[in-house]
Amino acid sequence: MVEPKAVLGVVSVALGMVLSPGPNMMYLVSRSVSQGRRAGVISLSGVVAGFLVYLTAANLGLAALFAAVPQVLTAIRLAGAGYLIWLAWKTIRPGGVSVFAVRDVPDDPPSRLFAMGLMTNLLNPKIAILYVSVIPQFVDIGAGNVLAQGVVLGLFQIAVASTVNLSIVLAAGSVAGFLTHRPAWLRAQRIAMGSILGALAVMLALTRSASF
Repeated sequence: MVEPKAVLGVVSVALGMVLSPGPNMMYLVSRSVSQGRRAGVISLSGVVAGFLVYLTAANLGLAALFAAVPQVLTAIRLAGAGYLIWLAWKTIRPGGVSVFAVRDVPDDPPSRLFAMGLMTNLLNPKIAILYVSVIPQFVDIGAGNVLAQGVVLGLFQIAVASTVNLSIVLAAGSVAGFLTHRPAWLRAQRIAMGSILGALAVMLALTRSASF
């Protein structure tokens, strides 16, 4: 039903997306470093729930909604750009802290960790565009059951994103420990991450197409 080349295409796109710095990565790393792996895993479950929301909505007509009311997608895009700018400023501002810096912060309860992971993903415009315009390109109308194809391809994307993000969550503590004793590296990482996030925000705010 789903062509292997379509699965390969979605997996490749999903891998490229999840490996690029963004809100999901920033939140998962910062929470894993500050509160531990368990908190990171719970936060990741919220992120996965966000993927499932988009998967369900996209296959129930989200693309049609965005086509009929493009202002909705524009609002998501601008909100996401604003969120990236905020993250970038927090990272590179004087006295800013790297996501890998070990901090003593109050522990959030599991419900808040889950909710923050969910909202971080829902406000991530790259994910909205992925489900609205990218994944549908790999659906073959002639192969039948378009809905099932969309669901299967979406599940492959979620599997890739979940696997990579889980690896990031599990490794974040070790990376933080390595960088803690190397302040120059920590500062360089902070500047690089903030610059990348700022550039992504500008690109996102200025683009008028969905071709991410």
